[in-house]
Amino acid sequence: MNDASFQFAANADDIPVGKTLPLEFDGQHVLLCHTKEGIFAIENLCSHALAHLSAGKLRGFRIICPLHGGSFDVRDGCATGKPATVDIRTYPVRVIDNRIEVQLG
Repeated sequence: MNDASFQFAANADDIPVGKTLPLEFDGQHVLLCHTKEGIFAIENLCSHALAHLSAGKLRGFRIICPLHGGSFDVRDGCATGKPATVDIRTYPVRVIDNRIEVQLG
């Protein structure tokens, strides 16, 4: 991966395990999700009703939409609970020296 395409997002210490952090990069709404197995970055928008997933709950690897309860796997963006049926976008993440970087391209 091209190092230039990764952007600094946050410090890993800023997001406790089980929590999320919403960010915006040039109009792209991204949600960092810190699970027991690592940090993942997803699109911060439910594909069902366009609600911000950052207002929902992170349960293990699932983010649950606050509007209708649809859910997505933060590892791959797959819709895992109705009424959501369309997957959401994910972004590559790397953590170097406590710095979380996201590749948006």
